[in-house]
Amino acid sequence: MQTGVLRVLRATAASWWRHGELRRTGQTLLAQRLERQTVLRDLGYLKQAATLPNAHVICGEGGTFIHLGWTTVSTLAPIERFPLAALAVARGTPFIDVRPVTDVIAFANLQRVTRDGSIDPEPCGPGWSVSLTTYIDRVEALGARIANDPRPRQST
Repeated sequence: MQTGVLRVLRATAASWWRHGELRRTGQTLLAQRLERQTVLRDLGYLKQAATLPNAHVICGEGGTFIHLGWTTVSTLAPIERFPLAALAVARGTPFIDVRPVTDVIAFANLQRVTRDGSIDPEPCGPGWSVSLTTYIDRVEALGARIANDPRPRQST
């Protein structure tokens, strides 16, 4: 594991108000144990982001979300203030920035990304899901910016 990744995760865990309060009240060992648990949990999220087929990070006006199949990790902050999401993107997880999208109705009506990598056989209805690459095609057409694009490169 890269030292820089661990350093960021440890600093983030140590900065949590709950851990700081425990340290302030003299419960240093409990704070350290909780920080270690937090770092291990976040390392697990980073591992999932790197290995799951439809894992992606999406950032909009409502915050930043790391979609990991059946698990979602989120914050109300933009990606610039969510170190775990920034680390996932830096390590190659696809990033969809929907902040430039102005047609919120069209965006709200997009299908969701399938959670487990399978595609629904009947492409209709409110619960319809699509592959990550199809979703990226559709959201990019609305003006979203894409980083770490998982779509195959097309030669012109």
